[in-house]
Amino acid sequence: MSESAPGLYSLPHAVFLRRLAGATRGTSLDARLGRAAFVSLRLIDQLAPDGPALPRDAFHYQHAATERACRGLPADRPETSHLIGVVQSAADAYPTRDVGLLFPALFAYAHYLEDEMCLEEALDVLETLERVGGDRYRAEDRVAARLRMARVLRKVNRFDEAERAYEEAGSGAAAIGDMHSQLLSRIGRAESLRGRGNLVEAERSLRNALADAGVMSDTQAHAIGHHVLAAVLSTAGRSAEAIPHMWRAFESYEDATARGRALADLGALFLILGNTEDAERALAEAVRRGGAQDFATNALIELMNCASFRRERVGFERWREECEQRRDAMPPNVLVDFTLKMGIGRARFGQFDRAKELLTRALQAAEAAGLHEFVFRIERVKNGLHRCQRELTAETEVVATPEFGTDAVREVSASLARLEV
Repeated sequence: MSESAPGLYSLPHAVFLRRLAGATRGTSLDARLGRAAFVSLRLIDQLAPDGPALPRDAFHYQHAATERACRGLPADRPETSHLIGVVQSAADAYPTRDVGLLFPALFAYAHYLEDEMCLEEALDVLETLERVGGDRYRAEDRVAARLRMARVLRKVNRFDEAERAYEEAGSGAAAIGDMHSQLLSRIGRAESLRGRGNLVEAERSLRNALADAGVMSDTQAHAIGHHVLAAVLSTAGRSAEAIPHMWRAFESYEDATARGRALADLGALFLILGNTEDAERALAEAVRRGGAQDFATNALIELMNCASFRRERVGFERWREECEQRRDAMPPNVLVDFTLKMGIGRARFGQFDRAKELLTRALQAAEAAGLHEFVFRIERVKNGLHRCQRELTAETEVVATPEFGTDAVREVSASLARLEV
């Protein structure tokens, strides 16, 4: 199925058909998953309020065919479980047209796709959720869906739409007295401001939200707020100030995955300061806690980056090999980051021909996936290849001289060391 197929991408849920177009074989697993997702969501469409009334026999025939397509997928793939859940929810909802039964499966599938950085696909599922259910969902569910939609829109840099969705979520939360979701809406809008580059206003908004979270004793919002504030400060070049906030996020999170993600981000902050010892300590702990999760993969990539920063060839190859074992499960943004940092590592070891080849591959992959921020970063690094190694290091935004000076950073360093005890 090619890009030139007439009318292909005007079809509903066409974003899933791109997997077929990009697959080397129509029978490949990715193609089969894309096809199963497409027909599963077409089944859900039958329950839309403006859709044609489908005779019971026709619905059951379509349901049976869709279920067969999903159950023929590998059972050990998380997406298989999500698709089976989506199809089952349609069967449960059809007899009484109770679309509320669709919400948990569709919402969980969108969350999974977002975590896998299949953002356009996640948007399609969320739009389907909204179109089919509309105001027939519980108010709490509508708020949760709006927050998720806003979050995905922000990640694809559609900031105007994201901010409107955050505002709608905040208004919906206020109407039902949901203070926690109101705080999440405010934190999300601050993240959108960071994406736009308005770091001053983002920081101000986050500090206000954190103060209110403290008054309300909202531990989760407190953790998320500190995590986002750390990202804002790091973006502003204030990584030393960001580190205590990231540690506060780690300490405040109750969810194990969120705690592991904060540790991985903390390691990246220490590396920016040139503190490879604490960076490696935080990253290794994230890997230990994370198993096969995405943040653990990111931490492995940063451990490889740490080793090349220290010009430690054995460590670099060790972590590179561990990353290679996860390559097939890497979403596009992670694969680009891995390839970029392999290229940087090769350059640090003086292997400039191999570095150029890897950076070219990373650039091509970033352009194909629409990862514009990566494109800019890779181009800067590529342009620095002919310069001295010191200039190349500057391109990766890692300083050569460690800055461990503040008491707050030293306190986090000591707390991090105690994790190993």
